[in-house]
Amino acid sequence: MSEELEAAGAAVTAGLVAAVVEGTSAQPPDPPSTQCRNCGRPLSGAYCAGCGQSAHIHRSLLHFGEEVLHGILHFDAKSWRTVLLLVARPGLLTRRYIDGQRTRYVSPLALFLFTMFLMYFVFTLTSGVSVTPASLSDADRAEARSQLATAVDEAKADVAEHEAALARARSQRADAASAELDLAAARKTQQAVEAALAAFDAAADKGAPGGAVQPSPAWSAHLETGHAALDEAVRQQLKNPELALYRLKNTAYKFSFMLIPISLPFLWLMFVLRRDIALYDHAVFCLYSLSFMSLLFAAVALLALTPLGGLLALITLVVPPLHMFAQLRETYGLGTRSALWRTVALLGIAGTAFALFLVFVLAVSMR
Repeated sequence: MSEELEAAGAAVTAGLVAAVVEGTSAQPPDPPSTQCRNCGRPLSGAYCAGCGQSAHIHRSLLHFGEEVLHGILHFDAKSWRTVLLLVARPGLLTRRYIDGQRTRYVSPLALFLFTMFLMYFVFTLTSGVSVTPASLSDADRAEARSQLATAVDEAKADVAEHEAALARARSQRADAASAELDLAAARKTQQAVEAALAAFDAAADKGAPGGAVQPSPAWSAHLETGHAALDEAVRQQLKNPELALYRLKNTAYKFSFMLIPISLPFLWLMFVLRRDIALYDHAVFCLYSLSFMSLLFAAVALLALTPLGGLLALITLVVPPLHMFAQLRETYGLGTRSALWRTVALLGIAGTAFALFLVFVLAVSMR
């Protein structure tokens, strides 16, 4: 009797092993479907007209790895095409986007937000300034966490807004590529700020309560500008220079979009007699130009860590004017002389706009 039970058990075990092996073996591809696997709507092309899902469903580990890389980098052919033109032919990229060729390129606003985040990230890694929650006072630590929590809430609201915009685009059977890109950028931002908040909380748990505030330099005690409120604000910032710089960088990143409204009036004045140019054209020009400058400064910060750091002065003096000249000439259809004097004017505009932006950032960060 026991031998029969053992034989039956062996047969059951062998059957289970065979089933597992058969289940893990390569499966034949699913037969083509005439209905969307997501919403059940009849298919008439490569994508569902109702929800936008692809008609071809992948079931391979190779494609799963591809999706992982795409989710992390989200750098498709459109992104490469945009960045290459931004570097080599910025005027052509700007002109094409203004003229309505937008499906093939990343929108200037999405590119601007991404490059600003990249530049801020690179500067944070290379600046050598390290401010931890344990180095802050209780009030500053609470304020910093409150700002991070607010940033998380704003990022979630932004994601919800872009999800709604994507849903509307798909329901109206409109081109959803730009909406998908904006949603992906919003989700990346949400992940970044959530990770920052989690890291802040983890560091705060390890640190001792109460921050060690650096003493104020002796000369700051005698600082007098003639404005009592300003003198007191400066003294408070100088009590912890690293914290002041940290706040300054965060404020500059958070309000980087203010560079656009600051620059637009100056650009409008340069082309005040051109009735064929709208403020929208100048906004696209500014966004793409600032995106390139952000990439350039991020590259310069990384280059400073290499033996080629001696080229930094040459790069920062030569590349921006050349890029401005090329973008101005091809975007607005200018001649050589017209593009040259406007390049000189644009360099002055850039310096003025940055100075005004710096004053704004200082005023906000010192409140």
